[in-house]
Amino acid sequence: MESFLLVVLGVLVVVLIVIWAKNTSNVSAARVAKERAEQVQAASAQQLREAAAAHLVMQQKVNELFPYQAIVDTQAECKRLAEEAGAERQQVLEEAKATKSQSKSEATALLSHAHDEAERLIAKANADAKSIAGSAWEAKEQAEHYRETVRAMKNVIKGYGDEYLVPNHTVLDELAKEFSHKDAGQKLKLALTQTRQMVKEGRAAECDYKESVRRTTAICFVLDAFNGKVEVALSKVKLNNFGKLKQEILDARRLVDENGTAFRNARILPPYVDARLDELKWAVASNELKLIEKEEQRAIKADMREEEKARRDIEKAMKDAQREERMLEKAMAKARAELAKASDEQKSKYEEQIRELEQKWQEAEAKNQRAMSMAQQTRRGHVYVISNIGSFGENVFKIGLTRRLEPLDRVKELGDASVPFEFDVHAMIFAEDAPTLEKSLHKQFRMMQVNRVNPRKEFFRISLGTIREYLESQAIEAHWTMAAEAAQYRESVAMERHGQAAALGSAPPSVPVMA
Repeated sequence: MESFLLVVLGVLVVVLIVIWAKNTSNVSAARVAKERAEQVQAASAQQLREAAAAHLVMQQKVNELFPYQAIVDTQAECKRLAEEAGAERQQVLEEAKATKSQSKSEATALLSHAHDEAERLIAKANADAKSIAGSAWEAKEQAEHYRETVRAMKNVIKGYGDEYLVPNHTVLDELAKEFSHKDAGQKLKLALTQTRQMVKEGRAAECDYKESVRRTTAICFVLDAFNGKVEVALSKVKLNNFGKLKQEILDARRLVDENGTAFRNARILPPYVDARLDELKWAVASNELKLIEKEEQRAIKADMREEEKARRDIEKAMKDAQREERMLEKAMAKARAELAKASDEQKSKYEEQIRELEQKWQEAEAKNQRAMSMAQQTRRGHVYVISNIGSFGENVFKIGLTRRLEPLDRVKELGDASVPFEFDVHAMIFAEDAPTLEKSLHKQFRMMQVNRVNPRKEFFRISLGTIREYLESQAIEAHWTMAAEAAQYRESVAMERHGQAAALGSAPPSVPVMA
């Protein structure tokens, strides 16, 4: 309605302007009035369009609210909807709990049925094989049975030799690097729970007795015998006896099955043997990881002690250098005073003395600056390559690092009472980032490590030329001493040969001496 009135008003304005224009004789005024009328008409049309658009938007909003026209109290309606949602949520949770409980029961039933079905299929396959092969099948089974039993008896009597030696760390190969001994302990607990569950559900042993009491007695007999031997094996877990203990458990099963033949073939079932072997695996893994973590802690403490010693050495060197500087400054001041009073003949003497004192002062200042720099740069240090022929033989080198201000002090410590001879230094490489350089060398030559189990032992069976070539390929310069002096070792060998020759009454053989 408002839009219509606006249009009518616009038309009336146009009519009035036209009448006024006709009543005026001024042509230019009429033109202006016409333009004004057109502007008013355009504005009216625009207002009409905007009003129509606003009406359309309002109609859409009314349509959206139409389904809720019966709602009078919106707050009460929101509360009702929230209550309905809560009730529906509770119903869903109860249904989920019921479904979970039902699924667990179904899973247990399916697992039990699967075990029974597997045993039935194995028994049927054996029966079919026997029916086809007849006595040949039975003879083959008996021969294999007796062969395994004899081997088990021999192992028990003679012991388990190196043929069953399997490194304990092989059980860690499939584990993640961050796997700890606590994680392995949790796995061991789960394995123990599984074996107990198998015994409880009657999936650990079997026999051919039909009468219930005899059957239960026979099964308990073989289980007690087998489990006793397994527990003894598990109690003996230590470094590098995983393979022997595994064979010990397998032999225990073989002998228990042999003794169980007197009780209508009472025997341990293979899945139960596998479960107990799984216990052994996690017991070994837990023990091995615990040893590794202990070794890592020991290495960390050793590094901390080395760092602390290096820090004390640096502090001492700084104090010594500063004290030496003060003494030299006093001596130079005194020499300069003497020079001022000296005659022409004595001046040259005091000038020479002052030059010597200045040189020593510069050396002390340089030593002090080097110590300060080492203290500020925590990754600076020396990577060394050393050998000890008398202790470890030819082509065995230790690659390590030290942050000592005097790196040879560390080498001397390594050659103390723990080894019979001193170490020979082949290279002493200063590096701004010594730990990274040492780590790259260890990684490059990891397959040549003497101790493959403990990588913290930094000895490598490798030629010195190979180490030098790698460092030179990395553009790392160092002064190399390729020949090992091994003075004490060679002298000891010469003395031993001399003593043997003297005992035999002959001249001692010559011993090569390193230049």
